[in-house]
Amino acid sequence: MTREIHFIITLFLSSIFYAQERPNIIFIMSDDHAANAIGVYGGRLSVLNPTPNIDKLASEGIVFKNAFCNNSICTPSRASILTGQYSQTNGVLDLHHYLPKEKQFLAKELKSLGYETAVIGKWHLKEAPESFDYYEVLPLQGKYHNPELVSREGRIKKELSFGRYGKKEVLVDEYKGHSSDVITSRSIEWLKNKRDKSKPFFLMHHFKAPHGMFEFAPRYSNYLEDTYIPEPASLYQKGNHGSVGTRGINDSLIHDIGSSVGMRNSIRGVGRNLKGFKTETNDPEYKHKTYQEYLKRYLRCVKGVDDNIKRLVDYLKAEGLYENTIIVYTSDQGMMLGEHDYIDKRWMYEESLRMPFIVHYPKDFKKGIENSTIINNTDFAPTLIDIAGGSVPSYMQGKSFKSILFSGIEPNNWRTSTYYRYWMHMGSRHANPAHFGIRTKDSKLIFYYGRYYKTKDKIVQDGWGRYDYDTPVSWEFYDLKKDPNEMQNEYNNSKYENLIAKLKRELKTKRKTLNEEDHNYPHIQEIIQKHWND
Repeated sequence: MTREIHFIITLFLSSIFYAQERPNIIFIMSDDHAANAIGVYGGRLSVLNPTPNIDKLASEGIVFKNAFCNNSICTPSRASILTGQYSQTNGVLDLHHYLPKEKQFLAKELKSLGYETAVIGKWHLKEAPESFDYYEVLPLQGKYHNPELVSREGRIKKELSFGRYGKKEVLVDEYKGHSSDVITSRSIEWLKNKRDKSKPFFLMHHFKAPHGMFEFAPRYSNYLEDTYIPEPASLYQKGNHGSVGTRGINDSLIHDIGSSVGMRNSIRGVGRNLKGFKTETNDPEYKHKTYQEYLKRYLRCVKGVDDNIKRLVDYLKAEGLYENTIIVYTSDQGMMLGEHDYIDKRWMYEESLRMPFIVHYPKDFKKGIENSTIINNTDFAPTLIDIAGGSVPSYMQGKSFKSILFSGIEPNNWRTSTYYRYWMHMGSRHANPAHFGIRTKDSKLIFYYGRYYKTKDKIVQDGWGRYDYDTPVSWEFYDLKKDPNEMQNEYNNSKYENLIAKLKRELKTKRKTLNEEDHNYPHIQEIIQKHWND
């Protein structure tokens, strides 16, 4: 054997050994799966045991109780996950933006570390995920039933609409069945037959469910049918929740702001949007009936997600991949499930802001613990890169929490608060006012500036909402330790004056540090300066 051949064989064998030593990573993400609809998070729905398979992963892994998104809407949240950056830095402020190949940083960084990369399922970032070695993704939202998946290897050439970006001719494959089942089958097929098995793998497995109006697989049609779904008290009782920024002066905007369970919102309420559901005006009985139907459909979609996670885990075990595979479970944001008579997400309120985040790694990570460290979705990419053996790039604004996964202990120098910003303003028919704020472990401060980031002469009315509709400016402050359900806006309570002043200073510093000072939007800067000391 020549020296050259011996060197090649040694290099090949060592690369296989190295690949086996490094962990595989499966990043499972659902869409709009609220933490309080997962058993281990202990919300009101946990009594229904909605997620036994996710709970099993949690019982053998680590559960983050204070994981938050920085913009509770699909496209920007996914962009932050992939870039490790906040919206003004990565350029994806709302649903209308896209993430080009050159900014799909997480895939690029892991590929440079020798990982085989793939994304299968919901993508929702307009431009194809070309930085991945392999992809099969839904076009935009995609379909719940009999989905089409766009890929490099698609057998059918088809022209599809990509919203305001127009129509594109893409290669697709058409599949029969429910999207949760199809996406899982395609991930298993990639793991089994399509990946380079000499490399460790990174798979982003993205469910469409439980997004939208909750079209579940037919086999779940009787699930929870005769079960009473616990209801939040705030569905019926508003208390002193909100402000003129969310309710209008003397509640003059309660029929315009925030899509509702009942008939409060004049444009978007549950009964108007659920197929086959009769719209009535009797309230609160109507609220009760629509809530029960809405949540049952939602939880049937969650059931499909949970069952398919078991399919994926069972495959890993059968193939001997389970022990050396890190499994992450999260959602792209939370979801309002009737709290304060709101549906959808977008708000900085707890149910929308909070993300489930569970990490499972039989080989090395802490097991069966809950952690209260404040993390957010800009931290996910740095952490995964760190785990894979890389260095966190300086262009990423998030921080790696790898040490917490191994120790369960929050580092001494870790952040004490997280920043949030919702940009769209009265958009997408859900009609939420633009706002930003800061959340600590015990309190929350929100500023509603009530203005779209584009100037009125540049606003395009395209059916997505009334972006030129200004709403009142206001502040909200919640003492989460005393009032976890956010029923009492304490902003004008003199007892909290010093704490609010401290949070304002911290919020101002954080906006500067994170490049969130609106340098391109002077009309918003003007509002902030005018009302900061209100």
